[in-house]
Amino acid sequence: MSSKKLAIGVLSSHGGTNLQTIIDSCKSGQIDAEVRVVICNNSKATAMERARREGIPCFHLSSKTHIKPDDLDVAITSTLVDHGVELVALAGYMKKLGHRTLDRYRRRVLNVHPALLPKFGGQGMYGLRVHQAVLDAGETVSGVSIHIVDEKYDHGPVVSQLEVPILEDDAPESLAERVLAQEHILYSETIKDIASGKIDLDELSQMD
Repeated sequence: MSSKKLAIGVLSSHGGTNLQTIIDSCKSGQIDAEVRVVICNNSKATAMERARREGIPCFHLSSKTHIKPDDLDVAITSTLVDHGVELVALAGYMKKLGHRTLDRYRRRVLNVHPALLPKFGGQGMYGLRVHQAVLDAGETVSGVSIHIVDEKYDHGPVVSQLEVPILEDDAPESLAERVLAQEHILYSETIKDIASGKIDLDELSQMD
């Protein structure tokens, strides 16, 4: 394994609990990586506060800072590149990435989805909507999927998955809580395996 730490950029929109877990895992040495920059499309996101507390550069980039989508795409790409980012992790980021960012970081953008893809993915499938759909479908298990981001919502190759049993009295909120706890575990483990070379993202993309 290289002595050079994997440089991560995190994009988030809200609370940033997955961001915090990734930061903590890097600081503890569990992951041979470091979070170089955090980008939020919401200036009031708790994720921004988490980044500031950790001394990590953070930026609010959104349609409010860049009215034209193309300009926003350029700004996001430039910010990631300027901070030497090698792997991009979406942590509750609620916007679709532009083509420049995806082209520059092809096969190097990860997202965490609170269900077992390819089921229960796609546009509009986020938050409690996902868990309600899983329960409405009568599934016996749900779970977490880490996948490579491409131009379509929740579509890219799955990198790793972890199952979460559905309980008889589950509501969307209770299921969401248990799934989120597993997101924290799986996201860190997956990034750890990417940083160590155990997971080859190029190889996964070719297999898809």
